[in-house]
Amino acid sequence: MKLGIIAAVNEESFVQANNRGLSFLEFTINEGDSVDEFTRQVDQIAEWSFKYGIEIGSIGRWKSLRIDTQGAIIREELERCFKLIDAAATLNCPSFVAGCNYVEELSLYENCTAAISFFSELIAYAKPKNVAVSSYNCRKVNFVNTPDIWRIIHGHLPELGIKFDPSHARFFGGDYLQETLDWGHRFTHVHLKGSLLVNGQKVDEPPAGMDQTDWPSFIATLRAAGYDGGLSIEPRKSALPDHLADKGVDFSAAYFKKLLLED
Repeated sequence: MKLGIIAAVNEESFVQANNRGLSFLEFTINEGDSVDEFTRQVDQIAEWSFKYGIEIGSIGRWKSLRIDTQGAIIREELERCFKLIDAAATLNCPSFVAGCNYVEELSLYENCTAAISFFSELIAYAKPKNVAVSSYNCRKVNFVNTPDIWRIIHGHLPELGIKFDPSHARFFGGDYLQETLDWGHRFTHVHLKGSLLVNGQKVDEPPAGMDQTDWPSFIATLRAAGYDGGLSIEPRKSALPDHLADKGVDFSAAYFKKLLLED
């Protein structure tokens, strides 16, 4: 497994990743971000990647509507995803991640059918470019986030992967170790984000390794499931004071390097 981090698109991100001994950066070009601005930076990103020896491990897009109220794919959004897949291919990035919104006006069957159509188009576009497409288990503008739905959509699409983050399972009452054991063979990318609950209620997202997640068991379960992909640290705004934020990321990097037996 390789250890990396979600970061901003600038040279300093590559410098910090290199200083922390990380292998890759992940970029998230979410709703409200300019896809065109990102794609214009692809050549510069490639130069930074070569200069610092840091790969691009994943590119994703969160919180966007993909399906309209009639159950049709929103073509403008599909084209944005295609542009990001093109960028991933140019950067030798193996992973593109997206979700799919639930349309309340439609039945569960219609929503699943629409999601299958959306992901099918992404897979068909990405496959010849050697980019794997994955859903994510975050709940933000996305219903493809639990085993019940995976059995339908991923069961129908054997080439669709899963980007997994144990914090989302924890915050919504799931069993992240069981989900990993059962579905880890479909994981293509993993986020490392801390989670703190008290009496079943979300309290904070501390730096990963300073939280309640049983990370040694999670990593061991990933190995048992045959996972050998990227582990991406996800820095979050937490109760940790701002002046300690960078030290929190340093802690997470050092902690997971030890779990991976790299330190």
